[in-house]
Amino acid sequence: MTRVVLVDDQTLMREGLRRLLELAGDIQVVAEARDGGEAVDVITRERPDVVLLDVRMPRRSGTEVLRVLRDANCLPPTILLTTFDDDVALLEGIRAGAKGFLLKDVSLDDLTRAVRHVAAGGSLMRPAVTERVRREAEAIPRDFDSLHLPDRLTRREVEVLRLMAGGYSNREIAEALEASEGTIKNHVSNILSKFGVRSRTQAVLKGMELGYMSAAP
Repeated sequence: MTRVVLVDDQTLMREGLRRLLELAGDIQVVAEARDGGEAVDVITRERPDVVLLDVRMPRRSGTEVLRVLRDANCLPPTILLTTFDDDVALLEGIRAGAKGFLLKDVSLDDLTRAVRHVAAGGSLMRPAVTERVRREAEAIPRDFDSLHLPDRLTRREVEVLRLMAGGYSNREIAEALEASEGTIKNHVSNILSKFGVRSRTQAVLKGMELGYMSAAP
């Protein structure tokens, strides 16, 4: 049984997530917290397998909660819950130790798959696709073949691709993944080459078609 703590200042959001997780027979919500201050106490006491943590909350933000728990050496695998406009907070959260992030309107399948994946030691880079990226993607003709790839992406390239889908720059991706900007540029070049496309937006679009944006890489 995977033990989960829910942290969100919105009661309806906590109730909705709890009901979704209750549908999975192998996941148990052991406690909830309604703000960042309460979250630290609850997580420290319960020592859950996974934390679902809101990014923006009263008293302490999700990022602040991560830092406090990390400094106390008691940070469980944590998934940030966010909306499309939390890009800066997400990057700070990932740097502070979060395993990744999910949108708050996540489906049951994506939510349970993400919880199991992170509990097993994996990381989660699900794209928060900005409206700018959406608009650019819609304007690009889908004139490439998606049926076969000569080489599949590496795990690191998948993480980079998912952050690209959030509209992040090479510098921001490098900071989030604790890598050099030159290394990220190489990963981006490899992704474009493997996909046979010329732009980052085309790469994101093709990645979506090929299933690289699923919860578990």
